[in-house]
This record gives sequence, C-alpha cells and structure tokens, in this order.
Amino acid sequence: MAKKTLLLFVPTLVLMSAAALAGAAAPPAAPKSAAAPPPATAAPAAPATASAQSGPAAVTPDPYTDGSVQAGAAKATMCFACHGPNGNSVSPVFPRLAGQNAVYIVEQLHAFRAGVRQNPMMSAMAAGLSDQDIDNLAVYFAAQTPTGLTADPTLWKAGEALYRSGDPQRHVPACAACHGPTGLGNPASGYPALRAQQSAYVLTQLEAYANGTRYSGAAPTTATPNSIMMFTIAKRLSPAQMQAVASYVQGLR
Repeated sequence: MAKKTLLLFVPTLVLMSAAALAGAAAPPAAPKSAAAPPPATAAPAAPATASAQSGPAAVTPDPYTDGSVQAGAAKATMCFACHGPNGNSVSPVFPRLAGQNAVYIVEQLHAFRAGVRQNPMMSAMAAGLSDQDIDNLAVYFAAQTPTGLTADPTLWKAGEALYRSGDPQRHVPACAACHGPTGLGNPASGYPALRAQQSAYVLTQLEAYANGTRYSGAAPTTATPNSIMMFTIAKRLSPAQMQAVASYVQGLR
C-alpha cells in the first residue's frame, strides 16, 4: 500500500489543547520513534475523590518516579489475556497499551477504580489494584514497544489530512497539535499516545465521546482534566472522519 510507514487500554482517546480548539495547525511530521520518552517534569495531580459522583478520579503525579517496571512486569501477566503480550493486543476490541504514556494509563486506571469510567471487566480488575500497583503497571506498559499494524489503504489519506491539519469548516483542530506528529502523545500534559492503536477501538472511543458515554457520574465531560476537549471535538466529527482518522493512527509509527 502507499505509505507503509503510516500505517485504540482499555477503552481511550483524547484531548486537544486550548490552542487546538481554536483550530491550531499540526506540527510538521517527525522521524519514526520507538517509544515516548519519560516526561521531564511531573504532570499536575487531579483532585482525589472517593466516587464517580464527586469529580475526577485521583491521578498519581509522577508514575515514572514512583513506579517500577520490574514490579509492573510481574503484575502485568493478568492483563495479557485481553491486551496481548507486552500490551500489543491482537483483538481490535481491546486497546493496545504498549508504548502508552504512563501518566495516561494511571489516569484511566484511577478512573475505572473510582467508577468514573465504567466497563464490567476493567472496573473489576482496577478495584483490586493499589496506587503502587497502578504506577508499576503504567511504567511497565509505557516501556514496551508497539508492534506493526496497518492503516486501511482506502482511508489513510483522509485520516492523515484530518490528523495533521484538522477541518476548519467543522472547527476541528489538528489531532497532532496534542497527540504529536507521530502519535506519541504528551505525558506532561496528559495527552495519550495514539500510534499503532487498534482502529476499531479508537472509533468506539470517539463515538463514546460524541454521544457523551465515555465517562459517567455527575459531570462526565469534566471527569478527567482534559476530557471536555474530546467531548467537544468528537461531536464535530462526521462518522466518515472518525473512521478515517482511526485507521490512520493505527498505521502511525
């Protein structure tokens, strides 16, 4: 296919900066990279809560400092049945965790544990995790390398255009403004990596943002620090745009 180099963790996407919401253009393409580097500074902590009804789930400020890859490896075996060996899921139903930034994994595991984000399987799994377990799992999966997936050759060009430049007519900013030109995300700002993510999972999460079901509780659109951005942006995307950009990120390297 044309552009082989451009080939969804449970269920995740997200998030655009304030400048991006105004329609910021995507930065230029960057060289291939195997893994996102640890953040230079710790991401700010979100307010701790006891339940989904009271606000955002608690987030550990710096899993890269607090977590242990070795301890995470021992705990991660329980995740492999769904997310695949080393976080490279084979089933499109389950997100790939390999190479996902640790800050985002911690945020989402806290959200599942607190009931802010709901999924029968993940809610049960997260309920038994301590804060230290979560940090360990996060840095373990962040240290893994995502392996090859391919973009749909009939969709990737339209997906690339949206990812890099957005859609000014629909007031959709470039995905790359927050998620990076090669989909590495931005750990310090809490933006997840998207590269090599299962396209079917990405599409499901975009639809969940658009219909308001991604998070639950009294204030789902502000369930995480950046979630309001994706609730806003996803509603502006057409079904075809969602499908195209989901395919494109699946092939990103």
